[in-house]
Amino acid sequence: MADQALTCGVCGRTVVGDDVAGARLTWVRSVENGRAVWTCDTCSRTHLRSIEGKLDSAWW
Repeated sequence: MADQALTCGVCGRTVVGDDVAGARLTWVRSVENGRAVWTCDTCSRTHLRSIEGKLDSAWW
């Protein structure tokens, strides 16, 4: 699992290797159109109200 990468669906930030485990604790995972979408901690804070309101990411 450590060889997988996570990419933010908003800004494109990517983490790989051992950093993935830490990112899974602080990033937000959502399901859009049947696929998992990860949002980094920075973008999650910026768009918190939209995420809580379950708005589609296309709106923010």
